[in-house]
Amino acid sequence: MVHVRFAPSPTGSLHLGSALSAVANRRFADEHGGTLLLRIDDTDAARNVEGGAEAIVADLEWLGVGWDEGPVRQSERFVRHREAAHLIGEPDAEGALRFGRTTLLRPDGSPTYQLASAVDDLDFAITHVIRGSDHRANAELQAELIRALGGEPPEFVHHGLLLGGDGTKLSKRHGASSLADLREAGIPPEAVRAYLEELGLPSHDVHLDLARLRRLSTDALAALSDEELAARAGVPVSVAPVLRGARDLAEAREYARAVLEPEHVDVDAPETLARFRELVEAGVDPKGIVRELKAVGGDLRAVRLALTGRERGPELAAVIASLPKDELLRRTVG
Repeated sequence: MVHVRFAPSPTGSLHLGSALSAVANRRFADEHGGTLLLRIDDTDAARNVEGGAEAIVADLEWLGVGWDEGPVRQSERFVRHREAAHLIGEPDAEGALRFGRTTLLRPDGSPTYQLASAVDDLDFAITHVIRGSDHRANAELQAELIRALGGEPPEFVHHGLLLGGDGTKLSKRHGASSLADLREAGIPPEAVRAYLEELGLPSHDVHLDLARLRRLSTDALAALSDEELAARAGVPVSVAPVLRGARDLAEAREYARAVLEPEHVDVDAPETLARFRELVEAGVDPKGIVRELKAVGGDLRAVRLALTGRERGPELAAVIASLPKDELLRRTVG
């Protein structure tokens, strides 16, 4: 039976490259009727961040990537790791234990990544290790360690890395480097998951395509109901019409603020505003109001300013649709 693992280090919010591995492992397990183990590789205490493991769990839940076993913390299995190391060799005078030129146990007796990873892959019967190509150099040593412990190594599958548009390691200066960055930018999880699913298991390094991610974001928001979209944006469902033109949740919140928190601007267009109020009183629908004002050469910019205090924003018809009749009339009185 296929049994894969996703094994991030608890260094904070998941890097997009790690998220790619998580999605790839979940997909592989599902396609083969297998299971996924979530393992937290926290053997390097110097790199661990307080709350890092919890952040990873929250990121995976946000992304919609579930796991069947775990989370298992490697640090909680240090006794087993030490036992395994002593089956392979003996400590030196300083207390460290090595396999060839590789340290398996540090002088203080703590296991290193190479040892812990090999032992856990063996003990949890991992059949396939799917991870980024930056781990390719570890595969041979880890396979040797598993054989030295009397086991059969898993199949190692290494995918290309996710890089910035300039081909360098992905960082915040590229627009996003972690799931936290994308959440902060208002990209919905459905869009991130769809983008990573599209990448699959790239054989070569790929560049982050923010334009594609934003198109998927627009599609994901468009697929939500008014109630869900408003809830995601944290605004009343009454302003759902203005949210519909947003490309991400950050922009949706900005559009909502334009309606809910208008800025006061003096508007000098009495004829246009008078005609606007007549159309509102007559019960003309929002698009019909805009159409009628255009037909008589009305100042649509003035109407937008009167309603929101802003020169730009969501479609004017959507702004009109998001406000009750009495508020439309109040905001357009001279």
